[in-house]
Amino acid sequence: MNGNAKNPIFTSIFTADPSAHVWEDGRIYIYASHDMDPPRGCDLMDRYHVFSSDDLVNWVDEGEILRSDDVSWGRPEGGFMWAPDCAYRNGTYYFYYPHPSGSDWNDTWKIGVATSDKPASGFFDRGYIEGLGGFAMIDPCVFMDDDGRAYMYYGGGGVCHGGELNDDMMSIKGEMADMIGLEDFHEAAWTFKRNGIYYLTYADNLHDNNRMRYATSEHPLGPWTYRGIFLEPTGCSTTHGSVVEYKGQWYLFYHNQAISEQGNLRSVCIDELHFDADGSIRTVQQTEEGVRAVHTASTRTAPHAFYPVDECEVSGEAMKVATKPGANAVICMQGAASSCEFREVEGGSGGRATLAVRYSTSERLAKLRLVVNGADYSLLNALQAEGGHTSLTVRLEPGPVNTIKLAGDCGDIRIEGLSVSRLE
Repeated sequence: MNGNAKNPIFTSIFTADPSAHVWEDGRIYIYASHDMDPPRGCDLMDRYHVFSSDDLVNWVDEGEILRSDDVSWGRPEGGFMWAPDCAYRNGTYYFYYPHPSGSDWNDTWKIGVATSDKPASGFFDRGYIEGLGGFAMIDPCVFMDDDGRAYMYYGGGGVCHGGELNDDMMSIKGEMADMIGLEDFHEAAWTFKRNGIYYLTYADNLHDNNRMRYATSEHPLGPWTYRGIFLEPTGCSTTHGSVVEYKGQWYLFYHNQAISEQGNLRSVCIDELHFDADGSIRTVQQTEEGVRAVHTASTRTAPHAFYPVDECEVSGEAMKVATKPGANAVICMQGAASSCEFREVEGGSGGRATLAVRYSTSERLAKLRLVVNGADYSLLNALQAEGGHTSLTVRLEPGPVNTIKLAGDCGDIRIEGLSVSRLE
């Protein structure tokens, strides 16, 4: 399938702070933070998701890989799972994330590490990097150089630090140092290498509408030479991005608030990134159409089962009505406590499965709350008026024992059925 990705690229849930990487399987993976909905603020960010693609247009929600409940050393109240990153070395994927260790969140930040032998599942928390911690220690970025040495960068509150990681990828070799030469640094450090030159990109301090700036160096830890602004405001109160080359073209991954029009409900976008002959980054053109497919996508489909609404139980004001011969739909989902519940959903051998809700709506931003086996997965967006679907990858129990509930009270939606596709 060719065509364009369209921006934003993920629309079912709100995602931000995209960290993009190309791994050995040839796919590109985005490790994103998750703005929980309904929003209260950045304290509710939680439940990291991973998305993958081999053509930049067709994306697979690989599912959730870590939440604050999994972090034994973390803030008792949870939340505050801010911008992450991931690195790979010797068969292991290392997922880095900032999280407070105490209720006094802004003074107790640490960099946690979770590991897996797979890029998008099976992560377990391994604790945090010893010797680091304190005020505004956020937005970790890990850069793997051509010689196999690994470097970590992080920073907030106007200060950016960098240092080399030991081979264990969980401890610092020596000490972190200030990155010298950055102009108006705020947060969101990201480092990459092109034609032997190191680039450090970051968000600046433009009030309530950050831009992205960059600096270059001949060494991974600087000193840096400031080069300018390459992403103007996105309409969002924050900015955060990553730069990756994929199949011969460079891309910028960033977020905006085009769907929600709220700065704490953000969405990931992609646009092409270009360089001048001297290595300068040209200003990125933000587009609604997004990037074109880099080739015809390979098929990565799984057998799926469709559950029509005839088989669900409704409650509240929701009701089942015939919309055409032989097909029912659940309506009146905008009413208080309205829901439909699918029971005895087959989970196969258990594990990851994508749940896709087939629906139609006349509203711009109607939503459904997804509850799986009693666990609340937050709200799902319903953005397409006719013939739409919204989906999320979750974990199911083995066998026909799963209960999937779709709760309303967030707009007028007509539900036509539920599709379940297992990823494992």
